[in-house]
Amino acid sequence: MTTDSAVFVERVDALNGRRLEPASMLARGDRVVTVVTWKRMRGTGGFVLTNPLPARLAYQRSASDMQEVSVDSGRSWGRLDTMRVDGRQATPEDVTHVRWRIPASYAALGQGRIAYAGVVR
Repeated sequence: MTTDSAVFVERVDALNGRRLEPASMLARGDRVVTVVTWKRMRGTGGFVLTNPLPARLAYQRSASDMQEVSVDSGRSWGRLDTMRVDGRQATPEDVTHVRWRIPASYAALGQGRIAYAGVVR
């Protein structure tokens, strides 16, 4: 399997509305979208993709329902609304890793993309 990722910055203006541009430089407060592309070379079963978030990026949301998050560097996983940190409900800013369980039926396509959004801290 091979994976690749690309980071895009969301730009909004009155003339063009909302658009994504390849990120060359990021500044605090920038909204970014990371697109993870995978390609399966062989195999028949499902698999799991795990992506650690850069420390400067606060997770916002994923474009896939197959996504789980970790708030403790990958030791435990679940939906964000079920995670806790120091006895309190976890927030998007607590997310350290994102992962997706790709079922065999989707993996059989041979390639795919998954995206998630964040904000530069």
